[in-house]
Amino acid sequence: MFAAERHAAILDRLTRRPAVRVSKLALALGVSEMTIRRDIDALETRGALVRVHGGAVRPGTISAVEPGFEANRMRGKEAKQRIAAIAVSLLKPGMTVSITGGTTTFALAPLLLRVPGLTVITNSLPLADELHRLHGATSDDGAPQVLLSGGQLTPSKALVGPLATNTIASLRADLCFMGAHGVDAAAGITTPNLAEADTNRAFARTCGRLIVLADATKIGVVSLAGVAALDTAAALVTDRQPDSEYGALTRILREPVPDPHLFDPQLEERP
Repeated sequence: MFAAERHAAILDRLTRRPAVRVSKLALALGVSEMTIRRDIDALETRGALVRVHGGAVRPGTISAVEPGFEANRMRGKEAKQRIAAIAVSLLKPGMTVSITGGTTTFALAPLLLRVPGLTVITNSLPLADELHRLHGATSDDGAPQVLLSGGQLTPSKALVGPLATNTIASLRADLCFMGAHGVDAAAGITTPNLAEADTNRAFARTCGRLIVLADATKIGVVSLAGVAALDTAAALVTDRQPDSEYGALTRILREPVPDPHLFDPQLEERP
């Protein structure tokens, strides 16, 4: 296949979906991944697409706008609550869990008190405050111990920057619940805030298993800064089944809540 034919095929796929992955293009077009990367570079030079980690997205689809916490808190509230219920079912008493900022992860707060002996590492000011408030309203000695990083406050009320990143990097968690502004098969987990991306990378590096929490409105969205490739996550918990591009993550856990879907290639095999 000539280069012009490959370029046309790549652009045709981008007219039908917001992003494409290098590995899938190479398989579909019968060429090496290096050839596809060169094709993507050439198309980016023409302004026909934007290269991202692992693939490419349509031009003009990358979001650099960071929404505020209060603006997002009530959007999709029921979906976030269902996602939180599935996520908490993965916890066991006495675990150390790290939790990033965001309104989806904030929905975990009341459910975390049901798991005794947790240690919670977070850079989310609202989550830490809510856990403190809820604990004050109970007499449960098994309520979570909360470790809050320092740092600079973002519009989403997450603490980021060198202080937050260094704090998170010095700690270890059994499991990390990570919110995201965007989750895309090709671009991975992304955020519009560069400093938050750096802090979230530290979260991803220092946990035993990374669990991404994202409602359906985040699927296929690509933001300015990359955090991690999607295949580094043990699971993606969302409220609606993604399309076939996310098939590599598909493995249904027998969850007690019927609506959300847990896409996970590994959890059922792990002790």
